[in-house]
Amino acid sequence: MAILMVGGVYCPLSPHDPQDRLQALVEQTKSHLVLVHHLTKTKFGSNFILVDISSVLCSSNDVDRENDISRLKNISITPDHIAYIIFTSGSTGAPKSIQIRHRNISQDMESMVIINAVNSNDIVAQTVRCSFDVHLLEIIGTLILGGTLVMLRPDGILDLEYFSSVIKEKQITCIQAVPSLFRALFNFFMETSQSIHSLCLRSLCISGEAFTPDLSKVLASYTTEKSLIWNIYGPAETINSTFQRIYPTAKITMIPIGLPMPNYLCLILDAYMKSVIIHQEGELYLGGVGVFSAYLGRDDLTAKALVEIDGQLFYRTGDLVRIGSEGLIYYIGRNDYQVKLHGQRIELGE
Repeated sequence: MAILMVGGVYCPLSPHDPQDRLQALVEQTKSHLVLVHHLTKTKFGSNFILVDISSVLCSSNDVDRENDISRLKNISITPDHIAYIIFTSGSTGAPKSIQIRHRNISQDMESMVIINAVNSNDIVAQTVRCSFDVHLLEIIGTLILGGTLVMLRPDGILDLEYFSSVIKEKQITCIQAVPSLFRALFNFFMETSQSIHSLCLRSLCISGEAFTPDLSKVLASYTTEKSLIWNIYGPAETINSTFQRIYPTAKITMIPIGLPMPNYLCLILDAYMKSVIIHQEGELYLGGVGVFSAYLGRDDLTAKALVEIDGQLFYRTGDLVRIGSEGLIYYIGRNDYQVKLHGQRIELGE
């Protein structure tokens, strides 16, 4: 939040990545500073300027609020300024660095407000690493909207007993995670005979993997008709792009990714760039204010990914979809060799 407020660009990296990869990613972004913890700073060599945030302390006596507020007012940030850079897998063996603007983040937050995914009364569990773009809603969205963020211990979601105890003790109302985590968590609830009355879950945002009917059945035991359960779709290049509310008690054989988020456009085109008919398979193109600006330093990849259609830029997702007779979009698969692991897209070439 501080980096964004002063007009900087942040690039979240996972400390679990190998040292060589981390150093290569920092070099690719040409970062001026690397914020580290005392346990992770050994992963970076002397070529980088490191700031150990675990040793940065600031007392109330050191804060000049009036001066700080005045300095912030003098910082000029426009919607088109880059807010963060996040990496996605690349087919050439090198990760692609996606540049996301402030307007992209604002659009995502606006969409979450409209569907009431998070609000000022929510207590949100922080479940994903910052290197996964889903962290936007969990961290930035929660704080901007006035909610309460509960930080789990490192890798706390892997300990289901610990995670479930946090959900109950902190009265968590909102969780955003991949389907596999929800499946494991709610199965744990059933195995340990947890009562629905011990939970306060209001909103579940499910993304990063395919939402299957079996998960819907699992969720039915620990949610009510008032619970908001969202199937949210969107590559890192466009953040959250489509949404569909799920009713666990409904009998369905295939769960749609739904309709475009506000201010997004979805086109489903064939190999000749022609619109497909209902039930016909095609590639999904995403347009609107949420589309990323460019891949850093890769104009060639940007030119392939962003296509101008009727005077507007669309992101070519590579995802194969179809539109049902009710007007909803259904995800089918990929038109390449990309796979997903832990909700993140990975090119097998990398």
